[in-house]
Amino acid sequence: MTWLPRFSAADRGLSILLLFLCLMVFVVHPLNELAAVGPVMIGVSFSLLLISGVGAVSRSQLARAVVGALVLANLAARWMRLSFESTTLPVLDGFFGALFCGVTAIIVLTEVFREGAITLNRIQGAIAAYLLFGLFWAFGYELVALRWPTAFASASPVGVSPNEDLSSRFIYFSLVTLTTMGYGDITPVHPIARSLATLEALVGQLFPAILLARLVSMELYHRQSEGEQS
Repeated sequence: MTWLPRFSAADRGLSILLLFLCLMVFVVHPLNELAAVGPVMIGVSFSLLLISGVGAVSRSQLARAVVGALVLANLAARWMRLSFESTTLPVLDGFFGALFCGVTAIIVLTEVFREGAITLNRIQGAIAAYLLFGLFWAFGYELVALRWPTAFASASPVGVSPNEDLSSRFIYFSLVTLTTMGYGDITPVHPIARSLATLEALVGQLFPAILLARLVSMELYHRQSEGEQS
């Protein structure tokens, strides 16, 4: 797997990606729900997140090319969506957004799980991948709501307009599903929406368990190897 990036203490790309993920998930989108920021600010923050994704895999030419192509496609779809009324552009925006999050999470996780000592960058990579999973499902839920406007039951209408930005409410729903809190204020009622929510809840249960077991085993193996060499 030589095409995958190698984390090092000098690599700041992953830290920047994690920073923009946290800002987008925990600051920008909640402010959007409060009507404190608008679609343009969300577009800017998401664009910065996309660009930071390229920086997080900058040590691998192939990974950088793949992620870079997804970033360009997503940037085009996102800003065209903000500029033109269309029923197609929101679908393209959600599709490329989900693809970017999924591909970037896989690249980062593959590097997190490689053999070696446990470093701060590995921990950052695991957290970033977890949040990317949340965004991946959020885009998936948005695509479902665009196709079937009544796929989710909520106290406030979901999927009223094809050009409406649904990402804020679905990021919230995705994260409470991923962490299996399930407050019930948004409920999937369409079979596909239910399947996606069930799969995300399963991943949310398995990911921390597998992550902790793998990191602990890698650290123990690394210390044992160092002890044998000394």
